Amino acid sequence: MGVEGGMKCVKFLLFFFNFIFWICGLALIVVGILVQLALHKTFMIRDATASGAPIVLIGIGVVIFFIAFFGCCGAWKENYCMVTTFAILISLVIIVEIAAAIAGYIFRNKISTVVQDSLTEMITKYNNSSAEFRDAVDKLQEDLKCCGANSSTDWKHFKPDGTSVPDSCCKNVTANCGAKTMTDSAKVYQKGCHDALEALLKKNIQWVIVAALVIAFLQIMGIVFSCMLMRGIRSGYEVM
Repeated sequence: MGVEGGMKCVKFLLFFFNFIFWICGLALIVVGILVQLALHKTFMIRDATASGAPIVLIGIGVVIFFIAFFGCCGAWKENYCMVTTFAILISLVIIVEIAAAIAGYIFRNKISTVVQDSLTEMITKYNNSSAEFRDAVDKLQEDLKCCGANSSTDWKHFKPDGTSVPDSCCKNVTANCGAKTMTDSAKVYQKGCHDALEALLKKNIQWVIVAALVIAFLQIMGIVFSCMLMRGIRSGYEVM
């Protein structure tokens, strides 16, 4: 009876962990989509390597979402084949996550260059872009309280006079407040957006890493419980 009760406990723990996996998979899909939108719409980062991390997050989320459902069915029905397949698939997902973590670490070291290139492109295209693009640039500068990539002088080609900046660079945004005020520290932010945007992205990456570690721990526990349940089923113990 002790083994029977123990296996029943393992069965429900595995079912519970799979339910958590299912939620985590859904969360990863949502986070991946939000990160992708933030990088390419809010932050306007066009570098293809920046898309790698969110796409991997979405992909892993979709896989975990379906694997967790598969694992729940296997645990509930006490099907040895389904539980074994679940353990193998989760192990493969962990390997992919390790690869993604390495790729994320490499990208983390490239953030400074990617941000610099993206901000420079943003400034260059500002005048000839859509209203939506300009609004996004303005919102970025207003939210981060910055101006240009490295300093306000990055906007020297914004107007023919060479001394004007977009109104979003102003400390108090009003119509035409950026006209001929490029170096006026009382009216315009002199610090560029590079450092602030890089710090924000690195902070977000750190939160993603923390979330990944939590999910990885849950996955390892899921594999442990799967192996225990597989052993119990294979040994012919009655777990119902």
